[in-house]
Amino acid sequence: MGIIKFSTFFTVLVSFLTSATNAQAAHLQGEHLFDIAGFPITNSMLTTWIFALIIIVFFRFLIRGGAKLVPSKGQLVVESIIDIIKGALEPIMGAKAFKGAFPLLIGLFCYILIMNWSGLLPGVASVGVEHSVDGKEHFVPFLRPANTDLNTTLALAVISFVSWGYLVYKYAGPKLFLYDTFGNKANPSEMAKPIYIALFAVFFAVGCIDIISIVMRLISLSFRLFGNNFGGEVLLDNMHNLAIGSWRWISWIFPLPFYLLEMLIGFIQAFLFTLLTAVYVGLLTGHEEH
Repeated sequence: MGIIKFSTFFTVLVSFLTSATNAQAAHLQGEHLFDIAGFPITNSMLTTWIFALIIIVFFRFLIRGGAKLVPSKGQLVVESIIDIIKGALEPIMGAKAFKGAFPLLIGLFCYILIMNWSGLLPGVASVGVEHSVDGKEHFVPFLRPANTDLNTTLALAVISFVSWGYLVYKYAGPKLFLYDTFGNKANPSEMAKPIYIALFAVFFAVGCIDIISIVMRLISLSFRLFGNNFGGEVLLDNMHNLAIGSWRWISWIFPLPFYLLEMLIGFIQAFLFTLLTAVYVGLLTGHEEH
């Protein structure tokens, strides 16, 4: 039940952050469909809500009646997903931090995976209306894969970044963060005192560079996820265009290997985003395990 409640909150938070930078830039973000009480709704936001609802209903169906001592088939599926993520990420983060971060990690993985695969379904990004923009016809799909919207991937990166700050503060503390970032890690008993003192300036400079790299995670996480999904959409579109001009009996077979490739890439990107979030936290919280 905790996973379902977190998924609902997670969806609302992503949708809010996605709308925060809503401008009419084609390709990089979703196209505007309609307004609700003055709140602009884009096709990528609509896709987010629909498939997030599917995730919630799916998990409720699997664990209907609650968790039981003798698990049902649906409960076994959920427990298998949990065990896979736990086995991969708990050694990285440490037991305490993983327990606190688990709702975030399972939410990120399931959400990103479903959104990555949503673009492979018939009707997504292919059914819509034509709009005239500056005298030119522009196709606006009713549903657009959420992760081909840069606002969505940036919102996910912001959630990951803020959660990293909270988890590090809670399970490592500001003192350990400052020491790990700016502290002098040299052993004073192994070197002359003047050299040891001079190393304070060196480690402080390195810490400043580390702060820049931490902030740049927002860009690296968001653009990596966006680029892979947007590139996949372009690839599939080009393969379909090539297949249209081929013989009818192979026109549907030609793009098929690329769909399988996109399924694999979608899974890898979902796991990679979740893994990097865990690694960033584990770089500080994993100290207690050593």
